[in-house]
Amino acid sequence: MRRLFPLACALVAISMLPACNSNSAPGNDREAQIDPAPTPAPRMSAAEALSGIAVEAVQPETMTDADIAALGGLEGRCAIRLTEVSEPSFLYSPGGTGAIKLNGKLIELPPAGGQRFADAGLTVQLRAAEGEGNAGLPEHEMIVMLPGAKDELGFRGYRDCVGSREKGA
Repeated sequence: MRRLFPLACALVAISMLPACNSNSAPGNDREAQIDPAPTPAPRMSAAEALSGIAVEAVQPETMTDADIAALGGLEGRCAIRLTEVSEPSFLYSPGGTGAIKLNGKLIELPPAGGQRFADAGLTVQLRAAEGEGNAGLPEHEMIVMLPGAKDELGFRGYRDCVGSREKGA
C-alpha cells in the first residue's frame, strides 16, 4: 500500500500536464494555424461598459494587438505598461484622448486637463514617477477612479511613447 501511494500521486500529476499549456490570456503563445485571429474588444462609452457591474471587482486589463489596432495603433501615442515588456493597460495621445480596457471593453476617455482623462464618473489620472526600468522606460503612475467605488486603484508602471512629442518627456 505504501508503495502504491507515490505511484498514484505521480500518475495524477502526469495526467494534469496537458492542461498546463491551455492558457488563452492575451500575450500567451498560441498556434496560429489552429486559433482564429483575435478580434478587438468592443468599444463602448464608460457608462455602457460599467453599467450593472460591481465596479469594486474591475481591474484594468492588458490590451491585445487587435485592441491596439482598433484604437489606431501605437504611432504618435504613449502607452502605460505595467511591466516594461507587457502590452499597454492604458493608451493615450498627448493632448488627445485616452483608452483603457475594463470589463472586456475598450473605453475611450476624453482629456480632462493635464494627464487626466474622464467620462461618466470614470477617471484615469497619470503621474510621472521617479526612476526608470531596466530597458530605460520612465516610471509612471496610473490612478483609476471608477464611478461609485469607495477606493481608487493605483498602479505603477512605465510610459512608452512611440513617435509622439512626449518621447523625451
